Amino acid sequence: MLQHEQEAQRRRTFAIISHPDAGKTTLTEKLLLYSGSIHLAGSVKSRRASRHAVSDWMKMEQERGISITTSVLQFNHRGSVINLLDTPGHADFSEDTYRTLAAVDAAVMLIDHAKGVEGRTRKLFEVCRMRKLPVVTFINKLDREGLDPLGLLDEVSNTLNLKVVPMNWPIGMGRDFRGVVDRRTGMAWLFSTDSHGTERATLQQMPMTDIEPVIGERLFAKLQEELDLLNTAGDDFTREAFLAGDVSPVFFGSAMSNFGIEPLLNYLADDLPGPGPKETTTGEMIAPSCEKFSGFVFKIQANMDPKHRDRVAFVRVVSGHFVPGIEVKIARSGETVRLAQPTTIQADERVFIENAFPGDIVGLYDPGKFRIGDTLSIGLNISFAGIPRFAPEYFGRLTLEDPLKRKALDLGLEQLAHEGVIQPFYPSNSGGRMDTVLGAVGLLQFEVLRERLKHEYRVQARFEPLSYRFARWIAGPPEAFKWLAERKDYIVMKDRTGRLVLLSDSPWPLQYAEKNAPGLVLHEVEPI
Repeated sequence: MLQHEQEAQRRRTFAIISHPDAGKTTLTEKLLLYSGSIHLAGSVKSRRASRHAVSDWMKMEQERGISITTSVLQFNHRGSVINLLDTPGHADFSEDTYRTLAAVDAAVMLIDHAKGVEGRTRKLFEVCRMRKLPVVTFINKLDREGLDPLGLLDEVSNTLNLKVVPMNWPIGMGRDFRGVVDRRTGMAWLFSTDSHGTERATLQQMPMTDIEPVIGERLFAKLQEELDLLNTAGDDFTREAFLAGDVSPVFFGSAMSNFGIEPLLNYLADDLPGPGPKETTTGEMIAPSCEKFSGFVFKIQANMDPKHRDRVAFVRVVSGHFVPGIEVKIARSGETVRLAQPTTIQADERVFIENAFPGDIVGLYDPGKFRIGDTLSIGLNISFAGIPRFAPEYFGRLTLEDPLKRKALDLGLEQLAHEGVIQPFYPSNSGGRMDTVLGAVGLLQFEVLRERLKHEYRVQARFEPLSYRFARWIAGPPEAFKWLAERKDYIVMKDRTGRLVLLSDSPWPLQYAEKNAPGLVLHEVEPI
């Protein structure tokens, strides 16, 4: 077996998905803590402390205690190389999460046990289902009072139409939460800590049959009753069903208090699938065992180091062996580019790498040649299926406070559009009377745009909201485009790739156009 095949089998690449405030970035911190990558965990809740979560590097993230960008973190555990992508939980930045899910082989679905399955969780899970990703479920915040665990399992199963099988089971909840029982081995993991979650919890392991004197008769009787019910009425677990995305293994714990983190991390290292093949636009499957290098760009981040005005392209390695200095072809443009200054990224800290293998995420210096969705390869005439953009739901325009900053504004909008922070729409030939319109999935993205323009490009601009609420990519025969062009009451713009987009402030004009324009098709997701 070749080196890149052996290394690929060690890779575990996954993202964490959840509703806002379910504890996602905190869980990321604790996985790093238990892997030995960091020795003191920060908290995204407490801003009185001197530390911030290591995966939140943007100034706005540290001030607000939210994750705005996807952070890529790599660490080792139990012989596996783990690539963890901590995605934004805030609804306004969901598009970054959608793109990230194209670059992973599995997902951890984080659920607040006091709130159950929330809206953003449902939407993100459907993206995982669409991509047929295996999903591991972590029920968080068991150190607080919440929903009955058995009832919560039913809710997850019914709401998501997903079989769920607990790998471990909580011993109590809230103030009575003492640990978990591993259902496969019958061993109890009892936890205690006095470090407020900043250090590893003190752990005591013993057979479940021996824990009654420790946890008390009441908790022990309740635990036995629940486990008996699970054993007789619970779903069966098979690895095949897990890999197919039909069943989810469930773990319980508290990320904030470090309870239950180690069993979850061990499972992720031991049982998550390694990298799989990826389909090209022609239907060909490129396997990790392919000797020739290939990968794709799923994220671009500008100005991670504002002093150097740099751009970093995040590339998921699909096949072959990456080494610094290799020359790859960009399928979209046909251009050959030498890949220099490769790094792995832990928040804003970069480490130069000498090797990367299938499943790894590589940060590359981008001279402005890469686009999200680009396929990079050596000796392969392929293009991987692209990463779509989702239609924005909020719109506005910027007015410069200093007109002499127009060039800097245009540069900033171009670079931030390539990152996916904003979607600019330009006047088409049929609608040149309009200024550039900016679209975003969420309103907070406009605030991020203004802040980044101010701090990274020295541009002060006022934001003016517009009444549009819908953007749809246009497809169809020439007659459909002619029909729209002849109508003065329809606003047709171009996106940055030149595709025509129809803007509207209500759904009714869109429905009328689809019914009356010959062959017109309107897409909510950018066609690929």
